[in-house]
Amino acid sequence: MTGDQTDDPFLWLEDVHGTDALAWVRAQNDTARKKLQADPRYVADEAAILAVLDAEDRIPFGALRGGQVFNFWQSATHPKGIWRRTSLESYKTQTPDWEILLDVDALAKAEGEPWVFHGAICAPGLARALISLSRGGGDAHVVREFDLASRSFVKDGFTLPEAKTNLAWLDDDRVLFASDFGPGTLTASGYPRIVKLWRRGGGEARTLYEGRTEDMLVAPYVSHGDVRRGGAPIALILRYVSFFETDCFLLRADNTLDPVALPRSADVKGAVAGHLIATLRQDWTPAGSANPLPQGALIACQPDGTEPQILFQPRARQAVDAVATGRDAVYAVINTNVTGAVHRFTPTATGTWQELTLPLPDGGSAGVISANETGPEAFFSFESYLIPPTLFADDGAGTPKPIRALPARFDAAGLETRQFEAVSKDGTRIPYFLVGPKGDGPRPTVLYGYGGFEVSLNPTYSANFGLLWLSRGGNFVVANIRGGGEFGPAWHEAALTINRQRAFDDFIAVANDLIRRGFATPRSLGIMGGSNGGLLVTAAMTQAPELFGAVVCQVPLIDMIRYTKIGAGASWAAEYGNPDDPAMREIILSYSPYQNLKSGIAYPPVFFITATSDDRVTPVHARKMAAKMLESGHDVLIYENMEGGHSAAADHRQAAEMWALSFVYLAQKLGLK
Repeated sequence: MTGDQTDDPFLWLEDVHGTDALAWVRAQNDTARKKLQADPRYVADEAAILAVLDAEDRIPFGALRGGQVFNFWQSATHPKGIWRRTSLESYKTQTPDWEILLDVDALAKAEGEPWVFHGAICAPGLARALISLSRGGGDAHVVREFDLASRSFVKDGFTLPEAKTNLAWLDDDRVLFASDFGPGTLTASGYPRIVKLWRRGGGEARTLYEGRTEDMLVAPYVSHGDVRRGGAPIALILRYVSFFETDCFLLRADNTLDPVALPRSADVKGAVAGHLIATLRQDWTPAGSANPLPQGALIACQPDGTEPQILFQPRARQAVDAVATGRDAVYAVINTNVTGAVHRFTPTATGTWQELTLPLPDGGSAGVISANETGPEAFFSFESYLIPPTLFADDGAGTPKPIRALPARFDAAGLETRQFEAVSKDGTRIPYFLVGPKGDGPRPTVLYGYGGFEVSLNPTYSANFGLLWLSRGGNFVVANIRGGGEFGPAWHEAALTINRQRAFDDFIAVANDLIRRGFATPRSLGIMGGSNGGLLVTAAMTQAPELFGAVVCQVPLIDMIRYTKIGAGASWAAEYGNPDDPAMREIILSYSPYQNLKSGIAYPPVFFITATSDDRVTPVHARKMAAKMLESGHDVLIYENMEGGHSAAADHRQAAEMWALSFVYLAQKLGLK
């Protein structure tokens, strides 16, 4: 099969001529299993990861809704998972009294469908919820209304067929939603472009807004935080012109829309006390003002976008990494040199905002788990590469208390975390974390990176790396390269579109620095990345094959000349540029891994991991690259899970298999004992 698309893109496999794609996939899966599962370490590794994933002493991270906490839990007895709730007070105990609302395993068995839970959105009154269920774990899902009291789906309730739907409750009887309404109603990226208002018992839904086919998507957003104060919900229609540009419209009581006077580059994060909260990707001078608000700032403004105020302005090597909004406060994770703290901002009676840095541990990643939209409570977390997560609860006083900690999953004695900097090709200093046994000298080392879409790689406790790599004497390295959000929007923009090569240069610079400092050798240095990180590692592999001893490439983008025509690829044109533009095509062609694979080059061995049900990136990229390399005689394995979507795993067993295969592969290729 050749060409950019077929009627079924999941069956398309360019350059495997005359071969049924799924038969080819099954054969490749058999080959990968035989080579990796025969290793004596595989069975023990899979069992170890599965035991950690299924352990009952995990932290049941929950979402605060009123006085209740909701949690989705997968385990050995419920591999597809259960959606459950408990009271806030019970949740703070070591043995919460959970009420099971939905058993996804039982539902899948009764209906004969491979359901994967994609989340639930509770109505303001907490009597009902809209539950999303995906067949196999892809992004497309069905939506069904669920009654929490009877724990059953509502007959003749709000129900939507399979699509990449976005929705929000306006009140207990009205829903705003964007979905697939038939031919011509989706964007070129395959996402909804029409938002409708659906009233219970009101007949056909009413169209409120239509975006353009060339937009990325449109979606509703509703905040109910002011309802308990006697106010009205703040409802927005968000038109995503591109991944990083959004037009906002405020929905009035008469169902008309007013433009919100924010720049397209603003990223709306939520609403608190009648204010919209946003971060700025670009400098912005509001109408009637002579003073620009700086790029990267966290701001509050009126719902129409007027009267903006700066809540936080990052300094050099700082960034607003994540933002959550509760009823009474804005919580922002502020990173300084890639380690974080949580700052709380509360409005005062005089119209100003009061800032408080919450007393959480430092030296790692502080995060906001959930903020109560209708109460003062919030949950926070802290973790680092060697310190397991701890969950903190705050009743609104600004003094979070630890309520639960994850037991250590590996022995960290003798291990340490160090931060270094590499110098990239253009002289930019690129930070990276090295985690491993104390002392110097070369060891089997895995270098991980991402470098895209403003995503920051912050210190994270990983049982996978801890059990199967660090505890056996290996090094784990995380590169904070440009394209990510580690130092704010400018750090991301530095590797956008025409400058994409900088992300690859940064990653290669970190690899060279590890070798220069003696932490690894080219033979013992492996690289790993997924999605955009899969593009990263295959680009690094094709540009500097002599640096690496092995590559693990997960759910990747690889064919960047055709990426806009595969899966949801058109939605990422703002990140990579459009290859249909001749000038941009030449730039993309200079690094696209699929087109830059050359004969006669000794590339490092590669293990590709993908999923048949991935309808975002799709398995096409990995299939094509693996097939092309195999035809040239390179050392390549590919494993494609049927379920799991873009995560490549729908349950704990599948995740354990994926990680055990990956680490056995790395151990074999990099010489880890």
